[in-house]
Amino acid sequence: MSEAQPARILVVDDDAELRALIAEFLTAHGLEVRTAGNGVEMDAALAAGPVDLIVLDLMMPGEDGLSVVRRLRGPKRPPVIMLSAMGEDTDRIVGLEVGADDYLAKPCNPRELLARIRAVLRRGEEPGAQDEGGTALRRFGPWTLDLIQRELRRGTERSTLTDGEFRILTAFLDRPRRVVSRDQLIEATRGSDSEVFDRAIDVTISRLRKKLGLGDPIRTLRNEGYMFELKPEDS
Repeated sequence: MSEAQPARILVVDDDAELRALIAEFLTAHGLEVRTAGNGVEMDAALAAGPVDLIVLDLMMPGEDGLSVVRRLRGPKRPPVIMLSAMGEDTDRIVGLEVGADDYLAKPCNPRELLARIRAVLRRGEEPGAQDEGGTALRRFGPWTLDLIQRELRRGTERSTLTDGEFRILTAFLDRPRRVVSRDQLIEATRGSDSEVFDRAIDVTISRLRKKLGLGDPIRTLRNEGYMFELKPEDS
């Protein structure tokens, strides 16, 4: 994203007053903001033009935030920061499990929301390593990871990775056959400016293992962390 073009944010929340407050604050800090009160209005806003990130309320009448995140999955889906009045770890885990890129409990400090938005956008702009042919692919065993589409391939099978899954997999690929602690994975996947917890890492790795399928190379080392048993071809 260029400096000349502000990040485009879509705020989806059924609370009109809160929507307006968030939009006013983010706009005052240089972001281009659109708003929607529910999933139907969100679809209309997305049809009107692309956005760089969605701030999405979990509890909405009609289609809730979890359902919205599930159906938005795909290589071109913008990152999602989920907001919820339910701040328990289990609720955060569910939000991350269905594919949200970050989670913030309501009521939230607007400055913290702004910091989270900027952190997620920065992660999305990080360049991926490219092979000699100019394509962003990493190969390991029977799998290929497309760094641009964030897609995991195995034969004819295709799986789109969430931001968390993608960052954990690339962290493993950068550290093959080495013990990687949860703290290292937290730093690699969420960054030091974001609140995280061990259980979210475990949940994301569990999802990633399912997408890797039979013979996945991630091994759990009790009281130590994890090890990725395959060395990628570009290492």
